[in-house]
Amino acid sequence: MTLPASQLISMQKGKTLEFKRDISSPKNIIKTLVAFANTAGGNLFIGIEDGTKEIIGVSNPLDEEERLCSLIADSISPRLVPDVELMTVEGKTLLGVEVYPSGSRPHWVKKEGHIDGVYVRLGSTNRKADRELIAELQRSASGISFDEMPMPDLSSDDLDLDIAKKHFEGVRKLNEEELITLKLLTREQGRLVPTTGAMLLFGKQRDFHFPDAWIQCGRFKGKDKAYIFDHTEINEDLPGSVESVMLFLKKHAFRGADFSDIRRKDVWSIPLTILREALVNAIVHADYSQKGAPIRVSFFDDRIEIENPGILLPGMTIEDVKQGVSRIRNRVIARVFRELDLIEQWGSGFRRILKDAEELGLPQPEIIEIGMRVRFIVYLAESIKIETGDSTTGDIKSRPELRPKSRPELRPESKLESQLASRVLNLLIEKEAGKAELAAGLGHTTISGELKKQIRNLMELGYIEMTIPEKPTSSKQKYRLTPKGRKFLNKDQ
Repeated sequence: MTLPASQLISMQKGKTLEFKRDISSPKNIIKTLVAFANTAGGNLFIGIEDGTKEIIGVSNPLDEEERLCSLIADSISPRLVPDVELMTVEGKTLLGVEVYPSGSRPHWVKKEGHIDGVYVRLGSTNRKADRELIAELQRSASGISFDEMPMPDLSSDDLDLDIAKKHFEGVRKLNEEELITLKLLTREQGRLVPTTGAMLLFGKQRDFHFPDAWIQCGRFKGKDKAYIFDHTEINEDLPGSVESVMLFLKKHAFRGADFSDIRRKDVWSIPLTILREALVNAIVHADYSQKGAPIRVSFFDDRIEIENPGILLPGMTIEDVKQGVSRIRNRVIARVFRELDLIEQWGSGFRRILKDAEELGLPQPEIIEIGMRVRFIVYLAESIKIETGDSTTGDIKSRPELRPKSRPELRPESKLESQLASRVLNLLIEKEAGKAELAAGLGHTTISGELKKQIRNLMELGYIEMTIPEKPTSSKQKYRLTPKGRKFLNKDQ
């Protein structure tokens, strides 16, 4: 056991911990052990009252140990061999069973069969797995990513390569070789076909092949879902959907500050950096094999929740996520997002989110498994209430403050939610600088993905330009302010 038995017993039962008074009801014990093996492993202690955690002990411990081992051998398939041991706690003998995440998953209860007898662990409960989840368990045990699987009935003509090339402009030239390298195309029976990930990312008929691969956004009045004020459905390509979701969140978060001055720190009433990171994680780690389960973004008065379909990958716990342990469910999608600088570094996301929340003085964000979904909760510094007189539909016509003319953040020239962009502009006031010089001026030891992204953003807005535009990848490339950029900085001074 990773922790002493006495320490484990003092903890609350959960995804990897369970207590039973005795083995008089072996069916539930077998379900628990199957669920542990299929999910993240766990420890079961027999001889402890489940509700009160009173240590009762087991009578005839050697006989009970033999009986338990026989039950496990006879009731679970494929064969499961956990560690079973007797231990003494507070002068009483307990039976301890430690199950490791199994490479032979899915395991099932023999009497119920290989379809109905598969269970996974969600919180402190055992849940029966459906066919899609069983298939996911099989793939994960074989090291196969769902989005790497070929779609043999399709061809490259089923991909919207124009959109893909637009995203990769300045990053890669998406010729056939690059598409294969990124695993957007793969060879199947002698011909090139798109992968599942390619169709999820850039498929022309993605909604036909994956009708649930979209993002549902809602702004609710109050702290529950009793009253919806505004909503939208985002069905565009996955990389492009990030900005669309952020735009929806901004629409309901801007509170009238002077957005023309990007040097102000408290322009937004929601933590955009944290929310973007959580959204990208949800898109990359969603289980797109699940049916009837889009990604959901729910904006309440006091918090924002981002949910993605699919439980954590087998072997992963919420504590692992918080510690920065990273396992990628969708390798193709993750690779593309990494290439596009939407992901900066594997495993760093949640730790960075916690750090940003602490620096902003926000309550610590939460991550929980609920149903067959993972929910990420970002708490706001203060409630953002919808006034009683607001339209119940969120119609822009009835809410002048949402119109682009009076909402600067909806205009292309004002998409600067990052303070990093402001610092880059101010560094360029004095002189031209390359990426390495800008990174050094910012106090960074490396050129981060976020810096690259903000440089591109500033160029798109026309605030900065390359000194060698004809050679965008030149090692001598530097950046300088444009007249538009200088005018922007001098505004209201």
